[in-house]
Amino acid sequence: MSIHPIIKMGHPTLREVARPVGLDEIDRPEMHTLIADMVETLHQAGGIGLAAPQIDQPIQLAIIEVPGGPSRYGDIEAIPLTVFFNPVLTVLNPEESGYWEGCLSVPGLRGFVYRPQHVRVDYTTISGEQASLELRGFLATVVQHEFDHLAGKLYVDHIRDMTQLVFEDEWLAHQQEPD
Repeated sequence: MSIHPIIKMGHPTLREVARPVGLDEIDRPEMHTLIADMVETLHQAGGIGLAAPQIDQPIQLAIIEVPGGPSRYGDIEAIPLTVFFNPVLTVLNPEESGYWEGCLSVPGLRGFVYRPQHVRVDYTTISGEQASLELRGFLATVVQHEFDHLAGKLYVDHIRDMTQLVFEDEWLAHQQEPD
């Protein structure tokens, strides 16, 4: 296993639409190595999600691991380490809420982003099976954020009010909620 460099906003791979992963690719040793490397990279970076394009691999693969419990977003439900191939997101309720989002590919910045708060994710698992998750609140935001990377988008693309794009250290010092 090895830690990969996380590419940053401005790198062209982050703006590409990632290609789907074929079922015949999922159980290959090189895919298992890539996933293990992504897990190690995610843990080393201290994040809760990582998409393959963030390590310059433009394929539809993302991992998410949310520890759950009390956080600045309230008491959130955990998501154990989950591997998502070719996820398809369906908005079940368009009602939105906003969160201050950060990103390993946009280091040092936070932005206030509104997203639908009730979604379903249909995806292929690491064992090649079809699966589905229904998520609400912060966890719905997390999957939308990660899956944006697979579509060549970043959270900054969704910021409605650019005064709500801030340096993280200033945000932490002042912790202001948007109006």
